[in-house]
Amino acid sequence: MATRYIRNTAILAKIESTYGTDSTPTEGANALLVSNVSINPLSAANVDRDLVRPYMGASEQLVGPAHIELSFDIELSGAGAAGTAAAYGPLLRACGFAETLSASVRAEYNLVTPVADSVSIYYFSDGVKHIAKGCRGTLSLKMSAGGRPVLSFKFLGLDGGVTAASPSALTLTAFKTPTVISEPNTGDLTFGATYTAATPTLTGGTGYPSQGIELDLGNAVNYTPLLGGESVDISQRQVTGKILLDLTAAQEVTFMASVKANTLQSLGLMHGTTAGYKVMIFMPAAQLINPSKSEVNGKLMIGYDIRALPSSGNDELKIVVH
Repeated sequence: MATRYIRNTAILAKIESTYGTDSTPTEGANALLVSNVSINPLSAANVDRDLVRPYMGASEQLVGPAHIELSFDIELSGAGAAGTAAAYGPLLRACGFAETLSASVRAEYNLVTPVADSVSIYYFSDGVKHIAKGCRGTLSLKMSAGGRPVLSFKFLGLDGGVTAASPSALTLTAFKTPTVISEPNTGDLTFGATYTAATPTLTGGTGYPSQGIELDLGNAVNYTPLLGGESVDISQRQVTGKILLDLTAAQEVTFMASVKANTLQSLGLMHGTTAGYKVMIFMPAAQLINPSKSEVNGKLMIGYDIRALPSSGNDELKIVVH
């Protein structure tokens, strides 16, 4: 028997023009550069027959409404040229972001309500091809000091079938190598800044040394098995996160006052130093809650949970590639 390997995995994803209709992604145009992959190829609500017979024993279950669950990580990096869409842009769109391109300046990803976009995903698992249609999902973002910037995606999709198949050669040149989250490559976490789209930059505000930032988009993603109209929908989102700051005693006292006063303030982070390879995260109305104290190499660090709130609507989190 031939051995099959988990690393012999390839994933393709393409935006659908009609929800739930296979958009036929290709290896040459829609391949993803991924890590930490996982698939549940048939998440089914099985129905137990529970038959009564003159002896003990179980009854078979009937396979009920079913969907596919997929997850994988993608490195958060620039597109190689300012104003060019990020290679992972279709995935952001299927998680509730709209993509806006400004030629030679930036690709901006802003949240939308409702979420209309979806992707078809082909998941090749060492000789087996799984098709997931109508995929929508959620993501978490990790930009921690000393690590690579990563987007962790989780998708639900409609079962599009399974066949014995292997992918042809993948084209992955759109995915650029990221830089490590470090002092030379990454700015301070900046509070109270204004996002200037034309540049794009963070203007004003106060920067603080930190261990980086972790965010969770917090989409409520649900599969609904309607007769003649099954779908995966995003019905709500709550963006949350956490940070760990290196504060002076006076700064800690000031931050505590802000927590007690339910203060909302902008929070942003710029990563990258070369045009085309920069990424910015910006939240215009972040609330810090649940202060805590931690030790890092003997240093006292102050931690906070984050709630990113809408300011004018659909703006609680912005991702800018430039």
